[in-house]
Amino acid sequence: MRKTILFSLLVLSLFMISCSKPGTDNAEREKLQKMIDQFVKTDITYDHSLLNDRQKKVVENLYWAAKVIDEIFLDQVYAKNREILKTLKQSDDPLDKLRLEYFKIMFGPFDRLNHNQPFIGNLPKPKGANFYPADMTREEFENWIKTHPGDEKAFTSEFTVIRRKGDSLVAVPYSEYYRKPLSRAAEYLKKAAEFADNPTLKKYLILRAKAFATNDYFESDLAWMDLKNHAIEAIIGPYEVYEDELFNYKASFEAFITLVDPKESAKLEKFAAYLNDMEQNLPIPDKFKNFNRGSESPIVVVQEIFSAGDTKAGVQTLAFNLPNDERVREAKGSKKVMLKNLHEAKFQKLLKPIAQLILNQKQLPYVTFEGFFNHTLMHEISHGLGPGNIIVNGRKTEVKKELKETYSSIEECKADVLGMYNNLFMIGKGVYPPSFKKEVWATFLAGIFRSIRFGINEAHGAGNALIYNYLLEKGAYEYDPKLQKVRVNFEKIRPAVRDLAHTLLVIQAQGDYEGAKALLAKYAKETPSITALRKKLSGLPIDIRPVFEIESDLGK
Repeated sequence: MRKTILFSLLVLSLFMISCSKPGTDNAEREKLQKMIDQFVKTDITYDHSLLNDRQKKVVENLYWAAKVIDEIFLDQVYAKNREILKTLKQSDDPLDKLRLEYFKIMFGPFDRLNHNQPFIGNLPKPKGANFYPADMTREEFENWIKTHPGDEKAFTSEFTVIRRKGDSLVAVPYSEYYRKPLSRAAEYLKKAAEFADNPTLKKYLILRAKAFATNDYFESDLAWMDLKNHAIEAIIGPYEVYEDELFNYKASFEAFITLVDPKESAKLEKFAAYLNDMEQNLPIPDKFKNFNRGSESPIVVVQEIFSAGDTKAGVQTLAFNLPNDERVREAKGSKKVMLKNLHEAKFQKLLKPIAQLILNQKQLPYVTFEGFFNHTLMHEISHGLGPGNIIVNGRKTEVKKELKETYSSIEECKADVLGMYNNLFMIGKGVYPPSFKKEVWATFLAGIFRSIRFGINEAHGAGNALIYNYLLEKGAYEYDPKLQKVRVNFEKIRPAVRDLAHTLLVIQAQGDYEGAKALLAKYAKETPSITALRKKLSGLPIDIRPVFEIESDLGK
């Protein structure tokens, strides 16, 4: 019966794709074009001269592996994505051409900028994406674990999907569920390894290919942390858990192919030496501080060549801090990779125009590329600080397991708050001049509205709304309703940021799920000043839409 109902719903949904009333076509076309225009096309180029012929072959094979990752992620987002995509591609309807274009941006029929509302058909997106049965509730999942405690590890694993087998729920490893596409991706990684002269890169590629078959990513994550003297910085696999809005348990597949910028990376190596000092400086009791993570935390500045999967859906990633496995972080720390060419594009096309429309005129000079780039840097460093493995009621557990679906928003909020807090710490250490202080505060305030425009339901947007509303309440931000401008109160901002950092870190340290829900409910929401300021920005693009040079080089 369940299969019959789902098939009927699918037919209805697909029927609605190609059928529209003639009188509504123009309005629908304008609406779809406006949605597409929210993403300004941006050429993403790279310096070919940094690669020799063998390295170019490495990049080529990595690119084809990443294209497979796009396929897998499309399936992870929604069970019916493949059928919808096929129907759209076969359609001659001009409206379907526009729907297809936006579908590709969103990796599915749901608008990530509008609370995942469907723009094709009318079926809602399952909270658990395609990681769980669409009709499975939280209560069913939790009750299953209560009555089958031996299944808990597999059910909460980042690398399994949950499926029905008769009247039972079962956990299926990614290596089994995605066996065919992962086998193809593994073959490309092995071919890339054949051309990799750098032994650390060769080792990583071979081990990651092996991990696709074993479902064990630990050894290859360690190898990724050990990459040295390499021109190509690449990572491919399941990492972020944002797509799983039911529990934040399941990891989505993604890939980054980048080139190391050796000069810029060398400038930033000094930050790794301050990690323990930054942990010690956190505004929480010492018992909550985490000195068990590894001290090897390299910072790499790169040019992005191509990205795939989760990181490419909707809003583009500026940087990443991986791996997320606490075992790897305790052994070696984590690596922060800064995508400089994407920073440059977003600063010019998004952040500067936003600041000019919403920020107090006198504070505009403090909105700088250095403030933007260095906040992202410290945001990624701050992901590796604070509680990770914790003890709750005598149980050894992890923050992300305890905070469930609130984890991503709380973690992104923490990283942003500590991004400001730790940049002030760097000023105190003499790494930045005292004059940089106002750039830290003003650039981040403008950046809040870059992130909020992604959608307050999205982890980064929710975290930024929380920060804005909290600091507005504390008087650290001041909104002028007459001018519809906002400014930083430079006298009140630092203690307010410290207080918020304390609150977030204690919630994480105690695994306080109810506290996390209450904080998000109170502050991570649309408020009158957010509405007014967002309205002023309605004519600006929300994000860039990358046009990767390598796509034309190698063919889509």
